[in-house]
Amino acid sequence: MLEENRDEAQAETRPADLKELQGQPAQAGTAGSLNLDMILDVNVTVSIEVGRARMSINDLLKLSQGAIIELDRMAGEPLDVLVNGTLVARGEIVVVRDKFGIMLTEVVSQEERLRRLR
Repeated sequence: MLEENRDEAQAETRPADLKELQGQPAQAGTAGSLNLDMILDVNVTVSIEVGRARMSINDLLKLSQGAIIELDRMAGEPLDVLVNGTLVARGEIVVVRDKFGIMLTEVVSQEERLRRLR
């Protein structure tokens, strides 16, 4: 019985031809349309990046309290705002009720974000 079902499933399957789908706009009300209400409660991680540095593992293991790591960004340059690791904006550090915050000075366009993903 199991053998028959497997043979039947193999006979009915065929590779998907994705070329048929390329370049076709999603129709309203289909699975391809975007319903933002469905994702508004999804949590994302927002990170503010001051800068980056590269170092060998050997140098990393030598770090101790008081060590200084030089970053690739100049003082006064805008900081990167990342959402789930993707750059979405840049801004400046501010203090709000004794906590750090960031004031956005530039928001990356949707086109630019999509271009960076490719």
